[in-house]
Amino acid sequence: MLVVGVDGVRYDLLGPAVAPSVRALGQAGFLAPVPVGEDTPTWSGPCWATIATGTGVAGHGITGNDLTGHRLADHPDFVTTATRAGLPTLLAVSGWPPLALAEDGGPLFAEATTREFTPVPRASLAWAAAAQDGLAAWDAADEATTARAAAILAGQAPRVSFVYLGAVDYAGHATGAGDAYRAALRDADRRVGRLVAAVRSLPSGPAWTIVVLTDHGHLDQGGHGGREPEVATAWAAAAGPGIAPGGPPLITRQEEVAPLVLAAAGGPARE
Repeated sequence: MLVVGVDGVRYDLLGPAVAPSVRALGQAGFLAPVPVGEDTPTWSGPCWATIATGTGVAGHGITGNDLTGHRLADHPDFVTTATRAGLPTLLAVSGWPPLALAEDGGPLFAEATTREFTPVPRASLAWAAAAQDGLAAWDAADEATTARAAAILAGQAPRVSFVYLGAVDYAGHATGAGDAYRAALRDADRRVGRLVAAVRSLPSGPAWTIVVLTDHGHLDQGGHGGREPEVATAWAAAAGPGIAPGGPPLITRQEEVAPLVLAAAGGPARE
């Protein structure tokens, strides 16, 4: 089971010239809009928490990017759940510490058996004014994370893997949803293609389920947090055993991701 999270990607910009890898995955299974729940603020923290745990804000308790007030002991993420069940897992995170490092605020994905974390300069996490320098750092972090994750996937084939790429969201904050944002999306899509190829090259490739998704979108001028359609419309693409090409999407709400991941990986079912 491979899940690739690409932060901050607008659904209406997933055209064939910009996101061919995501669209190809959708053609092999489904690609569909996934509205962010009305009670979920359109920030990365609460959206990724909902995706990862299978419960909404009322359950996991996260309403901001600092992940404070969480109830993740009662609602663990799918990587933690799989790890506790004895399944080999991979966590590869580029750029945003709260997803990976508990000491930086986030116990999300805290128990991966194989962890790769590629940091970017701290200033870029605050959307530094030097946008191009910050975007270059995020791009380099995404590239390093993708290369390392692809090597691990091809060599060890963990049962559950989550790879997070953050440069597209940074581009949206720094420059808006214009040329730099689309260029970052093209780069992210190429990295998605490399990760998919690493899995598909394995003898077990046909048995893998692959999900690629985002947490929220962006305004034309950049930024998010409101309920505008371009912000509150996330999306998911998936293919694998039991997912009929062109059939109804199996993910229509962000809460449906974690149960699908665990079921496909043969992990414990959610109550």
